[in-house]
Formats: sequence, structure tokens, C-alpha cells
Amino acid sequence: MKDRSAYADNIAEVLAGDHYAKVPYPIGLREVEVLRVAPVGAALLRITFGGSELATFHSYVPDEHVRLIFPGEDGVLRLPELNGTMLEWGNPRPVSREYTVRRHSAEAGELDIDFVIHPGGLASDWAASVTPGTKVHIAGPPGGVVIPETYDDYLLAGDITALPAIARLLERMPRDTTGWAFVEVAGPAEEIPLDPPAGVAVRWVHRGELAPGTSDVLEQAVREVKVPAGRRVYAWVAGEAGCLRGIRKFVRNDLGIGPKDSLVAGYWKRGVADFDREDER
Repeated sequence: MKDRSAYADNIAEVLAGDHYAKVPYPIGLREVEVLRVAPVGAALLRITFGGSELATFHSYVPDEHVRLIFPGEDGVLRLPELNGTMLEWGNPRPVSREYTVRRHSAEAGELDIDFVIHPGGLASDWAASVTPGTKVHIAGPPGGVVIPETYDDYLLAGDITALPAIARLLERMPRDTTGWAFVEVAGPAEEIPLDPPAGVAVRWVHRGELAPGTSDVLEQAVREVKVPAGRRVYAWVAGEAGCLRGIRKFVRNDLGIGPKDSLVAGYWKRGVADFDREDER
């Protein structure tokens, strides 16, 4: 296995550079065990995983994702096969869902993933009923998106599905970071404690009774951002793919933030199960 210091050197180079980059790690396939289940606000459920196989888990930066693997409709658990540092998913493809790494503690041997609870979702239904002792396979992360610390300001925006990543980004930013963070939730009950730098203004955007993925309230809030002349901004935006179109145009056309200085990721799409994550940078 590649020495961990090599990843640290790669990450440090990007952190000090001008544009973001994805630093790859050996993807890995691990069986883990549910240790704890706890609600986080009214819409998220945090599951803490453990197990000896987490000893080789790679986690270095806030923006990392893993895939949980589930049995297919026929009840058969199909797993991808390791091929060097890659996974071959085969055909029929194993059933999986992608989630953000919320917290990883190598010292405690623990991994936290926050699940958005909603009716009819495969992983959501599993998370809502799972009990400590249950085992599941996790693939990844295949790498992490490293965001330089050289920008003047940072703009973060997303819906509830992006909240775990936004929370991790905020708590791991240098404490002198400045910028804006917007999070769309149904209402105050879905808000959670965050640990942003003092210079990052956090705004909770309430959707009310509108269904997720049907509102432009997040876009309207983001459009209030005014960037002082001469400031270099990085934008990180994620959520329902359709709702991101207007935000993407605003980031590109109005704020003048190009694809090398932004990541706009469709985490899900209304009406589409197992939406294949859509990135436009």
C-alpha cells in the first residue's frame, strides 16, 4: 500500500495551489459493522460504523464519498471485485448508493455517515430500520476533492443531501476563512449545529411545505451574494440536479467563477432512483 505521507504531500501541493484537484486513493472494499444509530436534526440519521477492516480506510479531506452495497431485488448480495487499486463492478452491477464521509476517526476505528430519511429510498429505509451489529460492505472512497486554501472567499450551497458535506467542509476550514454558506431545509427542525469559521456567514433557507427538489428558494438566496471587486472565490454547490441549473448559471455568468474554481454536483434527481452523480465544474 502506498505510504500515507505520499497522499499528504499531494494534498498539501493542491492546498497551496491555484485550482482544486481530485487526489486518488486506493478505493478499497470493506465489511463494516453498525455501532450506533442517532438522529441529527429532524431529517438526518447518523450511523457510526466500526470493524477491523476500517484500519486501512483512507480519509484526508472533507469532500469524499463511499458506496454502501446492498442485496439486489432477488435478495442476492453481489460485490464488486478488487483489481489492484480499482474495483470492477461487473454485470449485473451490484446495488449501491453513494454517501458522503461525514467523519472518520482512525484512532477510534469509526466512520460516520449521515443518511437523509425519506420514504421509499433503498438506503434511507435500510438506515431507518438498521440496528447495531448489522454488517454491510462499503466501497471507497476512490479519492477526495482537494480545495486550495488560497482563495479570498468561499461559497457553499446545497440542500439537505449536501448538508453532511457542507458541515464537514465548514468545520475543517482554516479559522480565518471568509465567505458564505447556504443550506436549504424544510424548516427549523432540520437545522443542525455547525462549526463554521467566524468569517463565513451561514444562512438556513427554509423551503416550507414544498416538496424537495421543487423550489428555487436556494437559488434566490444564493443570488443575493455580492462579491467585492478583485476577490477570488471558490464555489461548491450540490443538491437536486434540476434545482442547480439556475445556481450554476449565476455562479458562471454573474459571479464569473469558472469551472476550475468551482464544483457543481447533482447529488440526486427528482423522480430518478439511484441517480448517477452529475458533476459540472
